[in-house]
Amino acid sequence: MRTLLLCAVLLLVDWYVFQAVKTVSKDLNTGAQRSIVFLFWSVSAVCIGAVAAGNIIDWHTWPKAFRTYLFAFIFINYFSKLFIIIFLLVDDISRFARWLYYVITGSKNEVGLPGEPARKGITRSDFLVKAGLIIGSIPFLSLIYGMIGGIYNFKVKRIQLPLSNLPEAFEGFKVLQISDIHSGSFNSSGPLEKAVELIMEQKADVIFFTGDLVNNKSSEAEIFMEVLSRIKAPHGVFSIFGNHDYGDYVAWDNDQQKVQNLEQLKNIHAKIGWNLLFDQHAHLEKDGQKLGVLGIQNWSSHLRFPKYGSMEKATSNFEYAPVNILLSHDPSHWRAEVLEKYPKVDLMLAGHTHGFQFGIEIPGIKWSPVQYVYKEWAGLYSENSQHLYVNRGLGFLGYPGRVGILPEITVITLNKG
Repeated sequence: MRTLLLCAVLLLVDWYVFQAVKTVSKDLNTGAQRSIVFLFWSVSAVCIGAVAAGNIIDWHTWPKAFRTYLFAFIFINYFSKLFIIIFLLVDDISRFARWLYYVITGSKNEVGLPGEPARKGITRSDFLVKAGLIIGSIPFLSLIYGMIGGIYNFKVKRIQLPLSNLPEAFEGFKVLQISDIHSGSFNSSGPLEKAVELIMEQKADVIFFTGDLVNNKSSEAEIFMEVLSRIKAPHGVFSIFGNHDYGDYVAWDNDQQKVQNLEQLKNIHAKIGWNLLFDQHAHLEKDGQKLGVLGIQNWSSHLRFPKYGSMEKATSNFEYAPVNILLSHDPSHWRAEVLEKYPKVDLMLAGHTHGFQFGIEIPGIKWSPVQYVYKEWAGLYSENSQHLYVNRGLGFLGYPGRVGILPEITVITLNKG
């Protein structure tokens, strides 16, 4: 019943949008009109048919690449049509109001009322319909391009970070951060190999991974272990867990399966040479001087995400260095706990938000829908002498693309300042 209702709603959306398509194509020749009708309803049939089939046949059994891009296209198709519907509703409400006014008063002063002579130029109604189609095409084309040109367009973000307490031995020390690989979203190892090559070209002194190696299960990372093991640095690779690494979003048959999944993912980190910090700490040493490193499990101030991490455990018996770096997946942790209770944490590295994989980042404008949920969502933030860097993520989740917010490799060079 639910599937039938969903398909009916999608069909209604298509029918309503088709009225706009008919309006703008009415002056075309018959052959062109038939082609447009066939194309429109063919796309509609594929989308609605896929939704119905996915509820009848377990869509998890479909080839991963096929289902990923199919459902992404369905989302883009109907998401874009919502913009068209807004304009159509404005047009229909306006026309109804003018008709009602005509019925009550008998006036014919408004453009487009029944019985009025046709006016030259575009009418208000035609303008709204055409404007809706144009506005609706913007997210449609942008999101399609994001799947083609943005998804693996890895960008290196370089940051110079002055720290007044930085030991002299660490002047110019290069910290590389990656986050949110989401290996379960990759259909092949090729794109990840490209990213690893770019990572290694930066010749970083240390590499930090700030969580979400998988989407749901440890098995997603197993086929990429050889590629990931190529990520190396003179002072090592350190990692933490993100909210997706715990298997919380899987309907396990029993608790033991979830525990085994967690242990298997821990073993994967070890096998590829990453030092997993599970509410733990470490030190980086150079010429007799030290940097402190803390790594905690996922800790979020948002109720829908887990709060497994413990700064108390991570800092137990920890000898703070002149400069200390915290790895914590969720950026909300910084303002909720770190700033107030841990003033000796000079830099926190986080990920999680992906920058929503959609937004605008140009000189003078930085916007994404995720900013309405996370105050700190991408880039560098500073308060007093403490800093937070939120990585935009290397992989993707859900929508297989990126628009405006591209996959990121961060290189932070530490300077005395």
